[in-house]
Amino acid sequence: MSDDIKRHRDNLRDELNGAALYTALADAEADPVRKDLFLQLAQAETTHAQFWRDKLTAAGVAQPAFVPDFRTRLLARLARRFGVRFVLPTIAAAEFADRNKYAEQSDAHRLSAEERGHAAVVQAVAAQSGGATGFVGADIARAESWHRGGSGNNLRAAVLGANDGLVSNFCLIMGVAGAGASGKVILLTGFAGLLAGACSMALGEWLSVTNARELAQTQLGKEAAELEQTPQAEQHELALIFQAKGLPKADAQRVAATLMQDKKGALDTLAREELGIDPAELGGNAWSAAGTSFALFAVGAIFPLAPFLLLTDQTAVAASVGLSALALAAIGVLTSLFNGRSPAFSAARQVVFGGLAAAITYGSGHLLGVSLS
Repeated sequence: MSDDIKRHRDNLRDELNGAALYTALADAEADPVRKDLFLQLAQAETTHAQFWRDKLTAAGVAQPAFVPDFRTRLLARLARRFGVRFVLPTIAAAEFADRNKYAEQSDAHRLSAEERGHAAVVQAVAAQSGGATGFVGADIARAESWHRGGSGNNLRAAVLGANDGLVSNFCLIMGVAGAGASGKVILLTGFAGLLAGACSMALGEWLSVTNARELAQTQLGKEAAELEQTPQAEQHELALIFQAKGLPKADAQRVAATLMQDKKGALDTLAREELGIDPAELGGNAWSAAGTSFALFAVGAIFPLAPFLLLTDQTAVAASVGLSALALAAIGVLTSLFNGRSPAFSAARQVVFGGLAAAITYGSGHLLGVSLS
């Protein structure tokens, strides 16, 4: 197979996966504006796919039936289950990383410009969905030192939360097992590690969200005061925001002036665009975030512990290693959604490093157990 044929096939597969993913996002999206946007992106990816399909047809190359790859199917399933906002930051990051994939392909210069445009569109949608500030909003935030903004990635947080529970309890259990402790002691230690770690994660998340909410309330209060004290400056900020979104300068100024007649609407817009705050959420629910963190950590931590509920001695240790390795591999596959690596590579790397950490604690426990005995 020539290099060009392989490249054309790879490009065709990538575009078909993109079309399938954006179609799935459109199906899962309730907002009609974003739904239409995803459908347009899906149509653009389909057009790009046809470009590569025509090249393969002209070369007389057979094209097998298309089946979406694992990443596409998983992201589509997560979008249907948890909503588009859950996966959009991951998709936006991947689009940004691939925005120049056609730059060095002489027969795809037109597609290259369109891919960069797609990446910019998805980045903008992700920023609006997650409450991130735009370019002008960020500039304003830097000028006013008390402003803070940002957005998270729920999928990444969920995967890493489960990984924390898995690796920390796996290492803890292996350390105690290496010291020669009995199965009952290991079981007790594992449950203590699960509860202690989950409680620590929950408390940390509760404090983080609570502090974020309090900061957001303070920021909103200051922004409201600025609207009252310096309305012209705030109107100018609004005009800059609308202009950055593509409105002509005169139209942006007119919209800002109209919006300033409704102080509540003006404050809501400034909060979202300048501060990156959703006034309806104010950073989320602290108790919900704490509960989610507790559950994710506990789910990961239960894998190395479960064999000791049913087995004893070295059989339980071996089963714990095996089950933990499978869980590490599964988490590695999930991390491939946002690290750009293949699922196989990500799974293998996760198993190797997780196993190495457990081996170190097992060896340390063994040495400590020998010295104490």
